[in-house]
Amino acid sequence: MENKPIARTFRLLSQLMELHEQNPFKIKSIANAAFKLDKLPFPIAGKNLAELEKVDGIGKSIAAKIVELLETGQITEMQELLDATPPGIVEMLGIKGIGPKKIATIWHDLGIENIGELYYACNENRLIEAKGFGLKTQEEIRKVIEYRMASNGKFLYAQIEADADKLIQLLKDTLPGALIEFGGEYRRKCEIVCELMIVIGSRDDQLAEEALMGSGIINNMVQNGHHLNGELESGLLVDLVCVRKADFHYTLFQQTGTEKHVEAVMERITVPMSQPEHEQMIYQKAGLQFMLPELREDDRFIEMAHQNKLPDLITIYDLKGSLHNHSTWSDGVNTLEEMAVYCRDKMKLEYLGICDHSKSAFYAKGMSIESVLQQHEEIDHLNKKLDGFHIFKGIESDILGDGSLDYPDEVLQRFDFIVASVHSNLKMTEDKATSRIIKAVENPYTTMLGHPTGRLLLSREGYPIDHKKVIDACAANGVSIEINANPLRLDLDWRWQQYALEKGVWLSINPDAHRTEGFHDMKYGVFAARKGGLSKDMCVNALSLAEIDAFFKKKKAR
Repeated sequence: MENKPIARTFRLLSQLMELHEQNPFKIKSIANAAFKLDKLPFPIAGKNLAELEKVDGIGKSIAAKIVELLETGQITEMQELLDATPPGIVEMLGIKGIGPKKIATIWHDLGIENIGELYYACNENRLIEAKGFGLKTQEEIRKVIEYRMASNGKFLYAQIEADADKLIQLLKDTLPGALIEFGGEYRRKCEIVCELMIVIGSRDDQLAEEALMGSGIINNMVQNGHHLNGELESGLLVDLVCVRKADFHYTLFQQTGTEKHVEAVMERITVPMSQPEHEQMIYQKAGLQFMLPELREDDRFIEMAHQNKLPDLITIYDLKGSLHNHSTWSDGVNTLEEMAVYCRDKMKLEYLGICDHSKSAFYAKGMSIESVLQQHEEIDHLNKKLDGFHIFKGIESDILGDGSLDYPDEVLQRFDFIVASVHSNLKMTEDKATSRIIKAVENPYTTMLGHPTGRLLLSREGYPIDHKKVIDACAANGVSIEINANPLRLDLDWRWQQYALEKGVWLSINPDAHRTEGFHDMKYGVFAARKGGLSKDMCVNALSLAEIDAFFKKKKAR
Protein backbone atom coordinates (compact mmCIF):
# COMPACT_ATOMS: atom_id res chain seq x y z
CA MET A 1 0.00 0.00 0.00
CA GLU A 2 1.33 3.42 -0.96
CA ASN A 3 1.57 6.38 1.38
CA LYS A 4 -1.40 8.31 0.01
CA PRO A 5 -4.09 5.67 0.65
CA ILE A 6 -2.59 5.09 4.11
CA ALA A 7 -2.78 8.83 4.78
CA ARG A 8 -6.37 8.96 3.50
CA THR A 9 -7.32 6.13 5.85
CA PHE A 10 -5.96 8.00 8.86
CA ARG A 11 -7.61 11.20 7.69
CA LEU A 12 -10.96 9.40 7.60
CA LEU A 13 -10.26 7.89 11.02
CA SER A 14 -9.71 11.35 12.49
CA GLN A 15 -12.92 12.59 10.88
CA LEU A 16 -14.92 9.66 12.25
CA MET A 17 -13.48 10.21 15.70
CA GLU A 18 -14.45 13.89 15.57
CA LEU A 19 -17.90 12.96 14.25
CA HIS A 20 -18.42 10.70 17.26
CA GLU A 21 -16.96 13.32 19.65
CA GLN A 22 -14.00 11.29 20.89
CA ASN A 23 -10.90 12.61 22.69
CA PRO A 24 -9.87 15.85 20.91
CA PHE A 25 -6.15 15.34 21.66
CA LYS A 26 -6.26 11.88 20.11
CA ILE A 27 -8.13 13.25 17.09
CA LYS A 28 -5.48 15.92 16.58
CA SER A 29 -2.72 13.32 16.84
CA ILE A 30 -4.36 11.10 14.17
CA ALA A 31 -4.98 14.08 11.87
CA ASN A 32 -1.38 15.25 12.19
CA ALA A 33 -0.15 11.73 11.45
CA ALA A 34 -2.30 11.63 8.30
CA PHE A 35 -0.69 14.88 7.14
CA LYS A 36 2.86 13.61 7.88
CA LEU A 37 2.25 10.25 6.17
CA ASP A 38 1.14 12.01 3.00
CA LYS A 39 4.35 14.11 2.92
CA LEU A 40 6.94 11.43 3.73
CA PRO A 41 9.76 11.22 1.13
CA PHE A 42 9.96 7.40 1.46
CA PRO A 43 7.42 4.53 1.31
CA ILE A 44 5.98 3.61 4.70
CA ALA A 45 5.08 0.05 3.64
CA GLY A 46 7.84 -2.40 4.49
CA LYS A 47 8.86 -0.65 7.70
CA ASN A 48 8.61 -2.71 10.85
CA LEU A 49 6.98 -1.49 14.07
CA ALA A 50 10.23 -0.29 15.61
CA GLU A 51 11.15 1.67 12.48
CA LEU A 52 7.68 3.24 12.28
CA GLU A 53 7.82 4.39 15.91
CA LYS A 54 10.95 6.40 15.10
CA VAL A 55 9.32 8.32 12.25
CA ASP A 56 8.62 11.92 13.24
CA GLY A 57 4.94 12.46 14.07
CA ILE A 58 4.04 8.75 14.20
CA GLY A 59 4.61 7.38 17.67
CA LYS A 60 3.91 3.98 19.19
CA SER A 61 0.07 3.96 19.03
CA ILE A 62 -0.17 5.16 15.43
CA ALA A 63 2.66 2.87 14.34
CA ALA A 64 0.67 -0.10 15.66
CA LYS A 65 -2.37 1.02 13.67
CA ILE A 66 -0.27 1.33 10.49
CA VAL A 67 1.04 -2.21 10.95
CA GLU A 68 -2.53 -3.47 11.50
CA LEU A 69 -3.69 -1.71 8.36
CA LEU A 70 -0.85 -3.08 6.24
CA GLU A 71 -1.27 -6.62 7.57
CA THR A 72 -5.07 -6.91 7.67
CA GLY A 73 -6.32 -4.18 5.31
CA GLN A 74 -8.24 -2.40 8.05
CA ILE A 75 -7.97 -0.75 11.47
CA THR A 76 -10.26 -2.31 14.09
CA GLU A 77 -10.95 0.98 15.84
CA MET A 78 -11.90 2.59 12.55
CA GLN A 79 -14.10 -0.34 11.51
CA GLU A 80 -16.05 -0.03 14.76
CA LEU A 81 -16.68 3.65 14.00
CA LEU A 82 -17.73 2.84 10.43
CA ASP A 83 -20.19 0.23 11.70
CA ALA A 84 -21.76 2.91 13.92
CA THR A 85 -22.06 5.43 11.07
CA PRO A 86 -24.59 5.39 8.21
CA PRO A 87 -22.82 4.99 4.82
CA GLY A 88 -24.33 8.27 3.62
CA ILE A 89 -22.76 10.13 6.53
CA VAL A 90 -19.36 8.62 5.70
CA GLU A 91 -19.84 9.81 2.12
CA MET A 92 -20.60 13.32 3.39
CA LEU A 93 -17.19 13.42 5.06
CA GLY A 94 -15.71 13.56 1.56
CA ILE A 95 -17.49 16.83 0.72
CA LYS A 96 -15.17 19.80 0.85
CA GLY A 97 -16.34 22.62 3.06
CA ILE A 98 -18.28 20.55 5.59
CA GLY A 99 -16.30 19.39 8.60
CA PRO A 100 -17.22 16.52 10.92
CA LYS A 101 -18.79 18.85 13.48
CA LYS A 102 -21.21 20.29 10.93
CA ILE A 103 -21.97 16.80 9.61
CA ALA A 104 -22.72 15.67 13.16
CA THR A 105 -25.24 18.52 13.43
CA ILE A 106 -26.76 17.60 10.06
CA TRP A 107 -27.03 13.98 11.16
CA HIS A 108 -28.20 14.30 14.76
CA ASP A 109 -30.19 17.56 14.71
CA LEU A 110 -31.74 17.40 11.24
CA GLY A 111 -31.99 13.63 10.83
CA ILE A 112 -30.26 13.74 7.43
CA GLU A 113 -28.28 10.60 6.58
CA ASN A 114 -27.14 10.93 2.96
CA ILE A 115 -26.05 13.46 0.37
CA GLY A 116 -29.33 13.35 -1.53
CA GLU A 117 -31.29 14.31 1.58
CA LEU A 118 -28.72 17.03 2.31
CA TYR A 119 -29.12 18.51 -1.16
CA TYR A 120 -32.89 18.48 -0.82
CA ALA A 121 -32.58 20.19 2.56
CA CYS A 122 -30.43 22.91 0.96
CA ASN A 123 -33.09 23.49 -1.68
CA GLU A 124 -35.77 23.69 1.01
CA ASN A 125 -33.74 26.24 2.98
CA ARG A 126 -33.70 23.84 5.91
CA LEU A 127 -29.98 23.89 6.68
CA ILE A 128 -30.01 27.42 8.08
CA GLU A 129 -32.21 26.19 10.90
CA ALA A 130 -29.26 24.23 12.31
CA LYS A 131 -26.69 25.70 14.66
CA GLY A 132 -23.58 26.97 12.88
CA PHE A 133 -25.14 27.24 9.42
CA GLY A 134 -26.09 30.29 7.41
CA LEU A 135 -27.33 31.09 3.91
CA LYS A 136 -23.79 31.34 2.54
CA THR A 137 -22.75 27.96 3.94
CA GLN A 138 -25.97 26.38 2.68
CA GLU A 139 -25.39 27.75 -0.83
CA GLU A 140 -21.75 26.57 -0.89
CA ILE A 141 -22.80 23.06 0.15
CA ARG A 142 -25.52 23.00 -2.52
CA LYS A 143 -23.03 23.95 -5.25
CA VAL A 144 -20.51 21.31 -4.16
CA ILE A 145 -23.19 18.62 -4.20
CA GLU A 146 -24.40 19.69 -7.65
CA TYR A 147 -20.85 19.34 -8.92
CA ARG A 148 -20.63 15.83 -7.45
CA MET A 149 -23.96 14.87 -8.98
CA ALA A 150 -22.82 16.10 -12.38
CA SER A 151 -19.61 14.10 -12.21
CA ASN A 152 -21.45 10.82 -12.74
CA GLY A 153 -22.51 11.90 -16.22
CA LYS A 154 -26.20 12.19 -15.40
CA PHE A 155 -28.05 15.47 -14.99
CA LEU A 156 -31.48 16.56 -13.84
CA TYR A 157 -33.44 18.15 -16.68
CA ALA A 158 -33.76 21.36 -14.67
CA GLN A 159 -30.00 21.48 -14.07
CA ILE A 160 -29.11 21.70 -17.75
CA GLU A 161 -32.04 23.71 -19.08
CA ALA A 162 -30.23 27.07 -19.07
CA ASP A 163 -27.09 25.62 -20.68
CA ALA A 164 -29.17 23.82 -23.31
CA ASP A 165 -31.04 27.01 -24.26
CA LYS A 166 -27.78 28.94 -24.45
CA LEU A 167 -26.17 26.30 -26.67
CA ILE A 168 -29.01 26.11 -29.14
CA GLN A 169 -29.00 29.91 -29.46
CA LEU A 170 -25.26 29.86 -30.18
CA LEU A 171 -25.86 27.24 -32.86
CA LYS A 172 -28.58 29.36 -34.45
CA ASP A 173 -26.29 32.40 -34.41
CA THR A 174 -23.49 30.35 -36.00
CA LEU A 175 -25.71 28.76 -38.68
CA PRO A 176 -28.39 31.32 -39.59
CA GLY A 177 -31.10 29.79 -41.73
CA ALA A 178 -30.43 26.23 -40.57
CA LEU A 179 -33.15 24.05 -39.04
CA ILE A 180 -32.07 23.32 -35.46
CA GLU A 181 -34.00 21.34 -32.85
CA PHE A 182 -33.33 19.31 -29.72
CA GLY A 183 -33.70 15.55 -29.97
CA GLY A 184 -33.22 12.63 -27.59
CA GLU A 185 -33.88 12.66 -23.87
CA TYR A 186 -34.05 16.43 -23.64
CA ARG A 187 -36.77 16.77 -26.27
CA ARG A 188 -38.73 13.94 -24.65
CA LYS A 189 -38.55 15.92 -21.38
CA CYS A 190 -36.91 13.04 -19.52
CA GLU A 191 -36.32 13.73 -15.85
CA ILE A 192 -32.67 12.66 -16.20
CA VAL A 193 -30.50 13.53 -19.20
CA CYS A 194 -27.21 11.80 -20.02
CA GLU A 195 -26.57 13.45 -23.39
CA LEU A 196 -27.84 16.57 -25.12
CA MET A 197 -28.85 15.68 -28.69
CA ILE A 198 -29.36 18.42 -31.28
CA VAL A 199 -30.30 17.85 -34.93
CA ILE A 200 -29.13 20.44 -37.48
CA GLY A 201 -30.45 20.64 -41.04
CA SER A 202 -28.68 22.93 -43.52
CA ARG A 203 -28.31 23.34 -47.28
CA ASP A 204 -24.73 22.05 -47.13
CA ASP A 205 -24.17 19.71 -44.20
CA GLN A 206 -20.42 19.51 -44.80
CA LEU A 207 -20.00 23.28 -44.64
CA ALA A 208 -22.09 23.31 -41.46
CA GLU A 209 -19.84 20.65 -39.92
CA GLU A 210 -16.72 22.64 -40.82
CA ALA A 211 -18.18 25.82 -39.36
CA LEU A 212 -19.09 24.06 -36.12
CA MET A 213 -15.73 22.29 -35.81
CA GLY A 214 -14.00 25.65 -35.89
CA SER A 215 -16.47 27.48 -33.67
CA GLY A 216 -15.38 26.27 -30.24
CA ILE A 217 -19.04 26.16 -29.19
CA ILE A 218 -18.55 22.88 -27.33
CA ASN A 219 -15.41 21.50 -25.71
CA ASN A 220 -13.30 18.58 -26.97
CA MET A 221 -15.28 18.34 -30.21
CA VAL A 222 -14.58 15.35 -32.44
CA GLN A 223 -16.26 14.31 -35.67
CA ASN A 224 -17.72 10.87 -36.27
CA GLY A 225 -19.45 10.81 -39.64
CA HIS A 226 -22.29 13.33 -39.44
CA HIS A 227 -22.07 13.43 -35.65
CA LEU A 228 -20.05 16.10 -33.84
CA ASN A 229 -19.45 15.03 -30.25
CA GLY A 230 -18.15 17.06 -27.35
CA GLU A 231 -19.15 18.33 -23.94
CA LEU A 232 -20.18 21.47 -22.08
CA GLU A 233 -18.27 23.02 -19.18
CA SER A 234 -20.52 21.12 -16.81
CA GLY A 235 -19.42 17.79 -18.29
CA LEU A 236 -22.71 17.17 -20.10
CA LEU A 237 -22.09 15.24 -23.31
CA VAL A 238 -23.34 16.83 -26.54
CA ASP A 239 -24.13 15.15 -29.87
CA LEU A 240 -24.72 17.43 -32.86
CA VAL A 241 -26.20 15.59 -35.84
CA CYS A 242 -25.67 17.45 -39.11
CA VAL A 243 -27.80 16.56 -42.15
CA ARG A 244 -29.21 18.20 -45.25
CA LYS A 245 -32.44 20.14 -44.80
CA ALA A 246 -34.31 17.55 -46.85
CA ASP A 247 -33.38 14.87 -44.30
CA PHE A 248 -33.99 17.02 -41.24
CA HIS A 249 -37.49 15.89 -40.20
CA TYR A 250 -36.86 12.18 -40.66
CA THR A 251 -33.57 12.45 -38.75
CA LEU A 252 -35.29 14.43 -35.99
CA PHE A 253 -37.90 11.67 -35.70
CA GLN A 254 -35.16 9.01 -35.53
CA GLN A 255 -33.14 10.93 -32.94
CA THR A 256 -36.07 11.84 -30.68
CA GLY A 257 -37.89 8.63 -29.77
CA THR A 258 -36.32 5.65 -28.07
CA GLU A 259 -35.07 2.92 -30.39
CA LYS A 260 -38.06 0.76 -29.52
CA HIS A 261 -40.46 3.59 -30.31
CA VAL A 262 -38.89 4.31 -33.71
CA GLU A 263 -39.03 0.61 -34.59
CA ALA A 264 -42.68 0.35 -33.49
CA VAL A 265 -43.63 3.23 -35.77
CA MET A 266 -41.53 2.21 -38.76
CA GLU A 267 -42.75 -1.38 -38.82
CA ARG A 268 -46.27 -0.03 -39.46
CA ILE A 269 -45.17 1.76 -42.64
CA THR A 270 -45.67 -0.70 -45.51
CA VAL A 271 -45.24 1.62 -48.50
CA PRO A 272 -42.15 3.54 -49.62
CA MET A 273 -41.90 6.96 -47.98
CA SER A 274 -40.21 9.96 -49.55
CA GLN A 275 -38.43 12.55 -47.46
CA PRO A 276 -41.11 13.85 -45.06
CA GLU A 277 -41.74 17.56 -44.90
CA HIS A 278 -42.61 17.27 -41.21
CA GLU A 279 -42.78 14.56 -38.54
CA GLN A 280 -46.58 14.37 -38.74
CA MET A 281 -46.23 12.73 -42.16
CA ILE A 282 -44.30 9.81 -40.66
CA TYR A 283 -47.02 9.04 -38.12
CA GLN A 284 -49.68 9.51 -40.78
CA LYS A 285 -47.96 6.95 -43.02
CA ALA A 286 -47.86 4.57 -40.05
CA GLY A 287 -51.60 4.99 -39.51
CA LEU A 288 -51.02 6.69 -36.19
CA GLN A 289 -52.20 9.88 -34.58
CA PHE A 290 -49.28 12.31 -34.29
CA MET A 291 -47.33 11.62 -31.11
CA LEU A 292 -45.73 14.51 -29.26
CA PRO A 293 -42.08 14.01 -28.22
CA GLU A 294 -42.96 13.43 -24.55
CA LEU A 295 -44.92 10.29 -25.50
CA ARG A 296 -42.20 8.68 -27.58
CA GLU A 297 -41.00 6.27 -24.90
CA ASP A 298 -40.91 2.76 -26.33
CA ASP A 299 -44.36 1.55 -27.49
CA ARG A 300 -46.33 2.88 -24.51
CA PHE A 301 -48.84 5.01 -26.38
CA ILE A 302 -48.68 3.35 -29.80
CA GLU A 303 -52.01 1.54 -29.47
CA MET A 304 -53.76 4.69 -28.26
CA ALA A 305 -52.31 6.54 -31.25
CA HIS A 306 -53.56 3.77 -33.55
CA GLN A 307 -57.08 4.21 -32.14
CA ASN A 308 -56.79 8.00 -32.37
CA LYS A 309 -57.29 8.22 -28.60
CA LEU A 310 -54.16 10.03 -27.44
CA PRO A 311 -54.85 12.37 -24.53
CA ASP A 312 -54.91 16.12 -25.00
CA LEU A 313 -51.82 16.73 -22.88
CA ILE A 314 -51.95 19.24 -20.08
CA THR A 315 -50.04 22.53 -20.36
CA ILE A 316 -48.80 24.99 -17.77
CA TYR A 317 -51.57 27.36 -18.85
CA ASP A 318 -54.21 24.84 -17.76
CA LEU A 319 -53.21 25.16 -14.11
CA LYS A 320 -55.48 27.41 -12.06
CA GLY A 321 -53.88 27.09 -8.65
CA SER A 322 -50.94 25.77 -6.68
CA LEU A 323 -51.37 23.16 -3.95
CA HIS A 324 -48.81 21.82 -1.44
CA ASN A 325 -46.70 24.86 -0.55
CA HIS A 326 -44.84 25.94 2.57
CA SER A 327 -44.42 29.25 4.36
CA THR A 328 -42.54 30.64 7.35
CA TRP A 329 -45.09 28.87 9.52
CA SER A 330 -42.86 25.80 9.02
CA ASP A 331 -39.69 25.65 6.89
CA GLY A 332 -40.56 28.08 4.10
CA VAL A 333 -38.62 31.23 3.27
CA ASN A 334 -41.55 33.54 2.54
CA THR A 335 -44.56 34.52 4.62
CA LEU A 336 -48.00 33.20 3.85
CA GLU A 337 -49.07 36.57 2.45
CA GLU A 338 -45.96 36.80 0.26
CA MET A 339 -46.62 33.34 -1.14
CA ALA A 340 -50.25 34.20 -1.85
CA VAL A 341 -49.54 37.56 -3.49
CA TYR A 342 -46.81 36.07 -5.68
CA CYS A 343 -49.15 33.26 -6.66
CA ARG A 344 -51.85 35.75 -7.62
CA ASP A 345 -49.81 38.55 -9.22
CA LYS A 346 -46.82 36.77 -10.76
CA MET A 347 -48.20 33.33 -11.51
CA LYS A 348 -51.69 34.62 -12.40
CA LEU A 349 -53.37 31.83 -10.44
CA GLU A 350 -56.72 31.78 -8.67
CA TYR A 351 -55.83 30.00 -5.44
CA LEU A 352 -53.09 28.76 -3.15
CA GLY A 353 -53.15 25.62 -1.03
CA ILE A 354 -50.86 26.11 1.94
CA CYS A 355 -49.53 22.86 3.36
CA ASP A 356 -46.97 23.59 6.02
CA HIS A 357 -45.40 20.67 7.84
CA SER A 358 -47.30 18.94 10.64
CA LYS A 359 -46.23 18.56 14.24
CA SER A 360 -44.14 15.38 13.80
CA ALA A 361 -41.85 17.14 11.31
CA PHE A 362 -39.50 18.52 13.98
CA TYR A 363 -36.77 18.81 11.32
CA ALA A 364 -38.94 21.35 9.45
CA LYS A 365 -40.43 23.36 12.33
CA GLY A 366 -43.62 21.33 12.14
CA MET A 367 -46.74 23.11 13.36
CA SER A 368 -48.23 22.48 16.77
CA ILE A 369 -52.01 22.42 17.13
CA GLU A 370 -51.84 25.95 18.53
CA SER A 371 -49.86 27.09 15.46
CA VAL A 372 -52.45 25.51 13.16
CA LEU A 373 -55.24 27.51 14.81
CA GLN A 374 -53.19 30.70 14.57
CA GLN A 375 -52.42 30.10 10.92
CA HIS A 376 -56.10 29.52 10.17
CA GLU A 377 -56.87 32.91 11.69
CA GLU A 378 -54.31 34.51 9.38
CA ILE A 379 -55.77 32.69 6.38
CA ASP A 380 -59.26 33.95 7.23
CA HIS A 381 -57.87 37.49 7.43
CA LEU A 382 -55.98 37.20 4.13
CA ASN A 383 -58.97 35.73 2.32
CA LYS A 384 -60.92 38.89 3.21
CA LYS A 385 -57.98 41.07 2.15
CA LEU A 386 -56.91 39.47 -1.15
CA ASP A 387 -59.37 40.28 -3.92
CA GLY A 388 -60.02 37.61 -6.53
CA PHE A 389 -57.89 35.04 -4.78
CA HIS A 390 -58.38 32.32 -2.16
CA ILE A 391 -56.08 30.47 0.24
CA PHE A 392 -57.14 26.94 1.14
CA LYS A 393 -56.27 25.61 4.59
CA GLY A 394 -54.11 22.57 4.02
CA ILE A 395 -51.42 20.65 5.86
CA GLU A 396 -48.72 18.20 4.84
CA SER A 397 -49.46 15.64 7.50
CA ASP A 398 -46.74 13.14 8.27
CA ILE A 399 -47.66 9.49 7.80
CA LEU A 400 -46.40 7.88 10.98
CA GLY A 401 -44.80 4.45 11.15
CA ASP A 402 -48.13 2.72 11.70
CA GLY A 403 -49.83 4.59 8.85
CA SER A 404 -51.77 7.04 11.02
CA LEU A 405 -51.70 10.82 10.55
CA ASP A 406 -50.14 12.96 13.25
CA TYR A 407 -53.10 15.08 14.37
CA PRO A 408 -56.29 14.00 16.16
CA ASP A 409 -59.51 13.94 14.11
CA GLU A 410 -60.82 17.15 15.65
CA VAL A 411 -57.81 18.98 14.19
CA LEU A 412 -57.78 17.15 10.86
CA GLN A 413 -61.39 18.11 10.20
CA ARG A 414 -60.48 21.81 10.38
CA PHE A 415 -58.46 21.66 7.14
CA ASP A 416 -59.91 22.13 3.66
CA PHE A 417 -57.58 19.41 2.37
CA ILE A 418 -54.77 17.20 3.63
CA VAL A 419 -51.68 15.99 1.82
CA ALA A 420 -50.40 12.85 3.55
CA SER A 421 -46.67 12.18 3.09
CA VAL A 422 -43.94 9.91 4.44
CA HIS A 423 -40.86 11.75 5.74
CA SER A 424 -39.42 9.40 8.36
CA ASN A 425 -38.48 5.72 8.77
CA LEU A 426 -37.68 5.42 5.07
CA LYS A 427 -35.87 2.09 5.33
CA MET A 428 -38.87 -0.18 4.90
CA THR A 429 -39.64 -3.41 3.12
CA GLU A 430 -42.08 -3.17 0.22
CA ASP A 431 -44.85 -4.82 2.24
CA LYS A 432 -44.40 -2.48 5.20
CA ALA A 433 -44.13 0.66 3.05
CA THR A 434 -47.19 -0.34 1.04
CA SER A 435 -49.39 -1.19 4.02
CA ARG A 436 -48.27 1.97 5.82
CA ILE A 437 -49.28 4.19 2.90
CA ILE A 438 -52.53 2.33 2.24
CA LYS A 439 -53.59 2.85 5.85
CA ALA A 440 -52.96 6.59 5.46
CA VAL A 441 -54.90 6.61 2.19
CA GLU A 442 -57.81 4.92 3.95
CA ASN A 443 -57.94 7.67 6.56
CA PRO A 444 -61.16 9.57 5.73
CA TYR A 445 -59.39 12.93 6.15
CA THR A 446 -56.65 12.22 3.57
CA THR A 447 -57.29 14.20 0.39
CA MET A 448 -54.06 13.58 -1.46
CA LEU A 449 -51.01 11.30 -1.28
CA GLY A 450 -47.78 13.31 -1.38
CA HIS A 451 -44.59 12.21 -3.19
CA PRO A 452 -45.54 8.50 -2.99
CA THR A 453 -42.06 6.95 -2.97
CA GLY A 454 -39.96 9.66 -1.32
CA ARG A 455 -37.33 9.41 -4.04
CA LEU A 456 -34.67 12.05 -4.71
CA LEU A 457 -33.46 11.69 -8.29
CA LEU A 458 -29.74 10.91 -8.70
CA SER A 459 -29.46 10.91 -4.92
CA ARG A 460 -31.80 8.53 -3.14
CA GLU A 461 -33.98 5.70 -4.35
CA GLY A 462 -37.50 5.84 -3.07
CA TYR A 463 -38.78 3.32 -0.56
CA PRO A 464 -40.19 0.32 -2.45
CA ILE A 465 -43.96 0.22 -2.78
CA ASP A 466 -46.43 -1.90 -4.70
CA HIS A 467 -47.63 0.89 -6.98
CA LYS A 468 -50.70 -0.98 -8.13
CA LYS A 469 -51.93 -1.66 -4.61
CA VAL A 470 -51.34 1.93 -3.53
CA ILE A 471 -53.04 3.36 -6.62
CA ASP A 472 -55.94 0.92 -6.24
CA ALA A 473 -56.36 2.07 -2.64
CA CYS A 474 -56.40 5.72 -3.77
CA ALA A 475 -59.07 4.85 -6.33
CA ALA A 476 -61.19 3.06 -3.73
CA ASN A 477 -60.95 5.94 -1.25
CA GLY A 478 -61.26 8.91 -3.58
CA VAL A 479 -57.73 10.07 -2.80
CA SER A 480 -55.78 11.93 -5.46
CA ILE A 481 -52.01 11.54 -5.96
CA GLU A 482 -49.57 14.35 -6.34
CA ILE A 483 -46.95 14.69 -9.04
CA ASN A 484 -44.39 16.47 -6.90
CA ALA A 485 -42.94 19.00 -9.32
CA ASN A 486 -39.67 19.57 -7.49
CA PRO A 487 -37.07 18.56 -10.15
CA LEU A 488 -35.44 16.30 -7.57
CA ARG A 489 -38.63 14.34 -6.98
CA LEU A 490 -41.08 14.25 -9.94
CA ASP A 491 -42.95 11.66 -7.91
CA LEU A 492 -45.46 10.05 -8.80
CA ASP A 493 -43.18 8.72 -11.55
CA TRP A 494 -44.65 9.28 -15.02
CA ARG A 495 -44.42 5.54 -15.71
CA TRP A 496 -47.27 4.92 -13.24
CA GLN A 497 -49.47 7.87 -14.07
CA GLN A 498 -51.37 6.15 -16.87
CA TYR A 499 -52.30 3.28 -14.56
CA ALA A 500 -53.61 5.79 -12.03
CA LEU A 501 -55.66 7.57 -14.68
CA GLU A 502 -57.11 4.29 -15.92
CA LYS A 503 -58.26 3.62 -12.35
CA GLY A 504 -59.94 7.02 -12.18
CA VAL A 505 -57.43 8.56 -9.78
CA TRP A 506 -56.99 12.32 -10.10
CA LEU A 507 -53.46 13.72 -10.17
CA SER A 508 -52.24 17.08 -8.89
CA ILE A 509 -49.14 18.94 -10.10
CA ASN A 510 -47.73 20.32 -6.85
CA PRO A 511 -44.57 22.46 -6.65
CA ASP A 512 -43.90 21.73 -2.97
CA ALA A 513 -42.71 25.35 -2.99
CA HIS A 514 -40.72 26.56 0.02
CA ARG A 515 -40.21 30.04 -1.43
CA THR A 516 -41.92 32.14 -4.08
CA GLU A 517 -39.51 31.04 -6.81
CA GLY A 518 -40.53 27.45 -6.12
CA PHE A 519 -43.87 27.97 -7.84
CA HIS A 520 -42.04 27.92 -11.17
CA ASP A 521 -41.17 24.25 -10.59
CA MET A 522 -44.72 23.45 -11.67
CA LYS A 523 -43.30 23.58 -15.19
CA TYR A 524 -41.25 20.45 -14.52
CA GLY A 525 -44.26 18.77 -12.99
CA VAL A 526 -46.18 19.52 -16.19
CA PHE A 527 -43.38 17.94 -18.23
CA ALA A 528 -43.60 14.78 -16.12
CA ALA A 529 -47.40 14.80 -16.32
CA ARG A 530 -47.32 15.10 -20.11
CA LYS A 531 -45.00 12.08 -20.28
CA GLY A 532 -47.54 10.19 -18.20
CA GLY A 533 -50.39 11.19 -20.52
CA LEU A 534 -52.23 13.54 -18.13
CA SER A 535 -54.91 15.84 -19.52
CA LYS A 536 -56.40 18.80 -17.66
CA ASP A 537 -59.71 17.03 -17.01
CA MET A 538 -58.03 14.68 -14.50
CA CYS A 539 -55.75 17.26 -12.84
CA VAL A 540 -56.92 18.61 -9.49
CA ASN A 541 -55.27 22.02 -9.74
CA ALA A 542 -56.53 22.55 -13.28
CA LEU A 543 -59.94 23.05 -11.67
CA SER A 544 -61.23 26.58 -11.30
CA LEU A 545 -61.57 28.11 -7.84
CA ALA A 546 -65.28 27.26 -7.65
CA GLU A 547 -64.66 23.73 -8.97
CA ILE A 548 -61.83 22.88 -6.56
CA ASP A 549 -63.78 24.28 -3.63
CA ALA A 550 -66.56 21.84 -4.52
CA PHE A 551 -63.97 19.08 -5.08
CA PHE A 552 -62.57 19.49 -1.55
CA LYS A 553 -66.02 19.73 0.04
CA LYS A 554 -67.18 16.58 -1.73
CA LYS A 555 -64.13 14.68 -0.42
CA LYS A 556 -64.74 15.92 3.14
CA ALA A 557 -68.41 14.94 2.93
CA ARG A 558 -67.40 11.46 1.79
